[in-house]
Amino acid sequence: MLNLLSAPDWKDYTLLDSGNGLKLERFGPYTFVRPEHQAVWRPALAKKDWQSAHATFRATSGDETGGRWDVHKPVEPAWEMRYRGLGFYARFSNSRHLGVFPEQAAHWDWMGEQIRRAEGPVRVLNLFGYTGLASLAAAQAGAQVTHVDAAKKSVGWAQENQALSRLEGRPLRWLVDDALKFVQRESRRQSYYDGILLDPPKFGRGPKGEVWEVFEMLPQLLDACRTILSPQPLFLVITAYAIRASALSLYYAVQERLSSLGGEVEAGELVVPERSGGRLLSTAIYSRWRR
Repeated sequence: MLNLLSAPDWKDYTLLDSGNGLKLERFGPYTFVRPEHQAVWRPALAKKDWQSAHATFRATSGDETGGRWDVHKPVEPAWEMRYRGLGFYARFSNSRHLGVFPEQAAHWDWMGEQIRRAEGPVRVLNLFGYTGLASLAAAQAGAQVTHVDAAKKSVGWAQENQALSRLEGRPLRWLVDDALKFVQRESRRQSYYDGILLDPPKFGRGPKGEVWEVFEMLPQLLDACRTILSPQPLFLVITAYAIRASALSLYYAVQERLSSLGGEVEAGELVVPERSGGRLLSTAIYSRWRR
């Protein structure tokens, strides 16, 4: 029932090493040290390999945003990365993140397969879409995509990635909106989707200050998403980061709402293979359904 998913086709990203609560990664031409509380083992590489990183994120609190980047070597303000035909920019942000979650590529590939196998047009909704890589992967596979994120800056970044991927002519709709309110409006409009992706944060705020708390509001959002699935939907994917929950919680939440559609539900962890020690670093839990 529980699976470990990884994305083996990366060329522009590598998890070089991890340990002592940190991870050493390569994003394109640059290497970075970022916090990783699950890395409770010892690093495999020598100290000098870690000290040669271009920048280090110094966390000042336990959440995703508290801290600062210490830059040790010159780094471009934004640099290009690619994954299986998609182009996108990585750059420093106000948090520890760089604009791409490499482990999510396992979902991009799987979703692309569902879309390419479908008969007729496919409408996909990407909620909490961040910098748009899942949206671009869906469009690349042939879907009509609606991308929703509460941060105007992230949506602008996503549009830059669309241009870099040469997907300007694809049917992509970029919206700055609150995810739950948008889905509720779509339900009233009887606007339906064949595939839905959700990547909710643990805590966040909408564009008008709406408060998002995952344990309190996720059941309501999943209920609303069920009402906008088309009569013959293809898939639903949900990923959760940095929460105290098992993948089983997502599995049963999805199963409960979609069991009447048949198909299959799976759940597990997204993992990144480490080059130095051969370990698998778990980064998120997920559940997904397909017809």
